[in-house]
Amino acid sequence: MATSDNRRIRLEKVLKEHNYQESALLEILHSAQEIYGYLDRNLLMDIAGSLNLPPSHVYGVTTFYSFFKMRKPGEHIVTACLGTACYVKGVEQIIAAIEKEFNLKRGGSTADGKLSLLFTRCIGACAMAPAIIIDDQVIGKATKEIVISKIKNTLGGIKDETV
Repeated sequence: MATSDNRRIRLEKVLKEHNYQESALLEILHSAQEIYGYLDRNLLMDIAGSLNLPPSHVYGVTTFYSFFKMRKPGEHIVTACLGTACYVKGVEQIIAAIEKEFNLKRGGSTADGKLSLLFTRCIGACAMAPAIIIDDQVIGKATKEIVISKIKNTLGGIKDETV
């Protein structure tokens, strides 16, 4: 319970820094996700109450932006870009290979909680399409072979310097 209390104290500090202002909602949501790792229903309700906002407003903002996570993500996160350039260059085949190789569903996590497969509309790396992000590393001109290898290395803890 001490960890939970410490996180709530940290969130309260963020809320105070922003004077409980609605205009700071995005920054507060970012901070809350940084503190908790994801934004579940109870946390969103808490933030809505603290800012005197309707829960539907806070939920709407949270679900509008793809960088907010509403479920606890895996230890490692693979994010696939679904922008037009990436789609045209074959990101769907890479996604299908990840799903098959790691027994993983889109938007979900592996049973052991080690890996999540998430999506974003665009990462702004269209010239490097298709693009996949593994944790914080962008893989440009990705192929299913390169991505699967990098994920395996990440899960195995092996340092992989190739891009």
